[in-house]
Amino acid sequence: MGCLGALRLLAWPRFGQSMLEHDKVRSMAAEFEAIDASEGKWEEMTGDGELHQASLRSLVTQSRNLDHLLCPVVEELRTLIEDDPLIYQLFTRMFWELPYHSPFDKDPSGNPQIHNYKALLRHLNGIIVRAPEFNTTIMMGFPINAILAYPMATRSGIAAFLHEKVNSQIRKILNAWATFLSSSESRYVLNADPDNGWLGAKALALMPNFAIVYVCNPAEPHFGFRTWDAFFTRRLRCGVRPVDCPNDTTVIVNPCESTPYRLAYGVKAHDDFWMKDQSYSLADMLGDDPLAPSFYDGTVYQAYLDCTNYHRWHSPVSGTIRKVYGKPGAYYAQSPTVGFDKSAPNGSQAYLTHVATRAMIFIDADDSSIGLMCFMPVGITECSSCEITVSEGGRVKKGDEIGMFHYGGSTYCLIFRPEPKVQFSPEATKAGVDRSVLKVNSMLARVL
Repeated sequence: MGCLGALRLLAWPRFGQSMLEHDKVRSMAAEFEAIDASEGKWEEMTGDGELHQASLRSLVTQSRNLDHLLCPVVEELRTLIEDDPLIYQLFTRMFWELPYHSPFDKDPSGNPQIHNYKALLRHLNGIIVRAPEFNTTIMMGFPINAILAYPMATRSGIAAFLHEKVNSQIRKILNAWATFLSSSESRYVLNADPDNGWLGAKALALMPNFAIVYVCNPAEPHFGFRTWDAFFTRRLRCGVRPVDCPNDTTVIVNPCESTPYRLAYGVKAHDDFWMKDQSYSLADMLGDDPLAPSFYDGTVYQAYLDCTNYHRWHSPVSGTIRKVYGKPGAYYAQSPTVGFDKSAPNGSQAYLTHVATRAMIFIDADDSSIGLMCFMPVGITECSSCEITVSEGGRVKKGDEIGMFHYGGSTYCLIFRPEPKVQFSPEATKAGVDRSVLKVNSMLARVL
């Protein structure tokens, strides 16, 4: 049996192996990295042609010791991986479990797929001191998700990115990146380069009438944006998104510039949200909040935002803020049923409402026929910073700003109790990832 065959025999022993078994895995990985990459030995190991040989050569090359210092938060992730037996196994196996054939030789952005955690650390080290350039791939604005899209879809990847310690460290890494994206050094990508600039022709075509819709000054460098984050969380010009039916308390408006994803009635308290249909499970979505039972058997509306959308949130109703808080969760998790899908964040959106980092804003609507409702923004991958800008006990008018996402794509849910008879607009009921973007503050639903 070749070395690769021996490694694959270790791919799926039970979790919780002994330290001796863990040391065996580590030892075999070290032996694999040390193999002489001669033509004959590669043939003996693979027997699957040139593509397989090239992939394995890449694995060995990328597995060499890190050749430069890692920044502190990435070094902490390295220490976590190498000092925790279970996490080490998961971060090793997620790359072993990747298919070694096209299209998996490249990530969804078209770059060579990485094949071990050391290469992942090197990539993270570079990403968090750069701003993302514009591109037209499916991973536009998601450089970390691009390199993890396939590894996180493996069985070990799914387990790794649900691990509490892993997510705690990823949070530190994303916070370090957020610090850079909030600095003036990050605005170099806010330029008019036709292919890679966020103010170039291709990018602006995805953000029509940019200078008319958003607060900016095209006569200034970078349109006047001082940082990448300022560009991403840009404000609307006064009057461009008027509130529909501002004095009709039965009308619920769209809280985000977003595309409808799913609408569900009679949602159970508990359901198998990890299965293929990704049914909503309200107790899990709301994290067993004491207010959760009042929503059981209620209604859930979900919509999502793209990287080029407006990312501030607005209140869907007038009322009083009952309760607000952020709920930590996973950052690079995906549904176990999605598989190797380039658009895995889209395919996992319902699942992510149960496990991802999210915020809860409970509002007591002035209209008693609506009563208590919940706006739940959910961070997806890079975009997991949910900033709430309202406080408990505060008053909001329909259309008032209540918070924002910082960076990337994202999704949200409106959750209603079972008592209100909520009738959604025809545009909102055309759920799916290919539907049209609905403007913020436009009429979304009416309570009958």
